[in-house]
Formats: sequence, structure tokens, C-alpha cells
Amino acid sequence: MGHLISPEDLHELISAEKPGLRILDVRWRLDRPDGRPDYLEGHLPGAVYVDLDTELAEHGLPLTQGRHPLPSRETLQSAARRWGLHDGDTVVVYDDMKNTSSARAWWLLRHAGVADVRVLDGSLRGWVSAGYPLETGDVVPSPGSITLDYGQLEALSIDEAAAFPERGTLLDSRLAQRYRGEVEPMDPRPGHIPGALNAPTAENVDGQGRFLSPELLRERFLALGVDPQRPVASYCGSGINGAHSCLALELGGFEAVLYPGSFSEWSNNYDRPVVTGDTP
Repeated sequence: MGHLISPEDLHELISAEKPGLRILDVRWRLDRPDGRPDYLEGHLPGAVYVDLDTELAEHGLPLTQGRHPLPSRETLQSAARRWGLHDGDTVVVYDDMKNTSSARAWWLLRHAGVADVRVLDGSLRGWVSAGYPLETGDVVPSPGSITLDYGQLEALSIDEAAAFPERGTLLDSRLAQRYRGEVEPMDPRPGHIPGALNAPTAENVDGQGRFLSPELLRERFLALGVDPQRPVASYCGSGINGAHSCLALELGGFEAVLYPGSFSEWSNNYDRPVVTGDTP
């Protein structure tokens, strides 16, 4: 089962009124985390808005657990039922930022046992560029009955992330300037986790926001130093873009693991060392 769906294929499913098709709008960005106003102005037909900050992350936890800790199973299940999800549904997620935020929903729902989760390749821009219509206003579906079960994907703890470079390749998906520690706009200490290689998320997609071909993605990660004979894990600032890199890695034929706490958790734990510069 593929992880991506094209605008053309999704349009066909919507037109055919495919039973069990659920579309989630996961618009979020650092400088404007509330994507609901943009959603209300125009979204895919039938799409339900997902609040990343409150439904795909937990709150009220100590700062040392990072900016976007994974939500509890109960939090996510309650949200998924609000979105109208039932067991066995086909779920399509998208955003308006080259799927950097919707990938969080893709990873998290699979982690919770949803088998068929796909990312709209090209995101909202791809849909509009293909000439397909948008709807305005809110979509409030009938409550769903889905039952979620965490643990279907591996998620690294901070201790496991620290030890990971000894057994595999750890990728830092942030911009090179943040990896090197030249700038750090969000977290208390600049730099990266010792042993991590830099693999900026933006390079997973082309100028139109569509993922590179599996062949090009594989070439990219191999050139960065990913060893196909060893496991590979990804992290970012707070576990959002890291999921996007996990998706790109899987498209390239690798089995990827996410460190959800990412650098926001790592840098807030002052007993953990950080490295600056280009050295892993």
C-alpha cells in the first residue's frame, strides 16, 4: 500500500464517493500555528480540520519533554473520533507547507494502528494546480468509533536516540544553519545531537512540493551517509519535520524510525551534550 496519493487519484476517490474515505487538513506552521482561518477560507471537499498543537501533541507536560510530545492514546483517539474516523477507513492527510506538518498525522496514525494513511503529494498546492475545487466553511462529521493502539511503529526515547549512532544512522532534518548551531530560534541550546548527520527536510521534495522519486530519494540519503545495512532514525526540532523525513526515507526504500522528542527535548536536558559545526 503506497504512502502517497496524487491529486488526480484522490479526486477520483472523492468523485466516486468511496466509502470510508476521510480527508484531514493539517495546516500548521511555526509562525502561524492556528491553521483554522486558512482552512475555513478554502479546503478540500469534505476535509476536516486537525489542530496539530492540541490533537497531535500533548500539553501540560514538563518542558524537558520537548515542544510537541506525542499525545496520549486517549487524546489522539478522542480527536480521531471527532474527525469521524472508523476502523478500516482510508485516511488522506495534507497541509499547505509541502506536507511537513501533515506528515506528523501520517506517522502518528500509523503508530496508532491505522493501516491505510496516505499523504496528498504536492499538498494543497498540488490539488489547486490540478484545477480541482475547494470548499469553504467548517466540516463537522458524525463522530467516529475508531479504536487506536499505540506501538505499531518504533519511537525512540531520549536514551535510545543518544545510543542510536552506535547501531545506525541518525539524521537531523533541520536546516543546515540550525544543525551547525549558527542560529537557534526555538530551543535553548544551538547545535545537534552527537553523531547525527544533517538531512534538511526541504530537500525531500521538488520545487512544486512533490516528493522526489523513490530512486532520487534513495540516492540522496545514500550520498548523505545512510548505511542501507543499518537502521536509520530521524529527528528535527520538535518531531514535526522528522516525520516528513521518515516518510521520505520509507519512499526511498529504508525502514525509518522517529525520535519524537527531537532537539527540543534534547536541548532542554542540560546533561545531554550538543555538537556545533559540520562534525556529526
